[in-house]
Amino acid sequence: MTYKTILVHVDQSSHAAARIKAAAELAIAQEAHLVGTAATGISRYIYSDGAAFVGSVIDTLRQQAGQALDQFDEIARRLGVHSYERRLIDDDPASALALQARYSDLVVVSQEDFGERSIGDAGDLPEYVMLNCARPVLMIPYAGKFEHIGRHVLIAWDGSMEATRAITSAIPLLKRARSVTVALFNPSASDDAHGQQPGADIGLYLARHGIRVEVAQETTELDIGNALLSLAADKGSDLIVMGGYGHTRFREVLLGGVTLTVLRTMTVPVLMSH
Repeated sequence: MTYKTILVHVDQSSHAAARIKAAAELAIAQEAHLVGTAATGISRYIYSDGAAFVGSVIDTLRQQAGQALDQFDEIARRLGVHSYERRLIDDDPASALALQARYSDLVVVSQEDFGERSIGDAGDLPEYVMLNCARPVLMIPYAGKFEHIGRHVLIAWDGSMEATRAITSAIPLLKRARSVTVALFNPSASDDAHGQQPGADIGLYLARHGIRVEVAQETTELDIGNALLSLAADKGSDLIVMGGYGHTRFREVLLGGVTLTVLRTMTVPVLMSH
């Protein structure tokens, strides 16, 4: 099992290069096709109206997106990605990525940096894409440098459907990891989800995929989001795998507490699946 198509968000932010580099290195490791998608920033519904924007404005937005894609091309070429393509889409970035992701195995975005905003950026791009794309989403923190992603993986396991999807989606990365820790926080509080030996079943499932895991049962009085990030720091993890919880109502994004905490304060890359 490998990723055959990886989609990466391309824009003109200061975090784009690191995000594209991470996606390119994954594409090389997985021998995957890499797709860089840049959006003009205006909803496709406004474009379809035909009267909201004059041609010169649209042309300017497309030119800016094209310049961002030039950087994507340069990074992919320099790093030696074997197969890649660029796509320019007339839409807001979150909607464009959510739709394009359905034809990909993995999506790479950056954690939202509220210090940088662009046209069409509602401030919820990672959350919206994760909740609406039906694919795993790898989120790169906007602070820090991450030379290696996925050598030491920490999995947040709670027996839920979301966590199950995240683990299954992460198998191509887990197979390449040097160490994998499955963390269960306060497992005695939810015996029905973990069975008589908490962590044993998911550990055996991963072992059948050739993945060696350590199961860590953690008792904490912290909220789970902060406890997870603290454990990642203690173990030197360079990737967290977890379920993403929440839903959207029209365009409003409503997240679970753990998901929101991790998205706002992540210190290492996080792979989420909803």
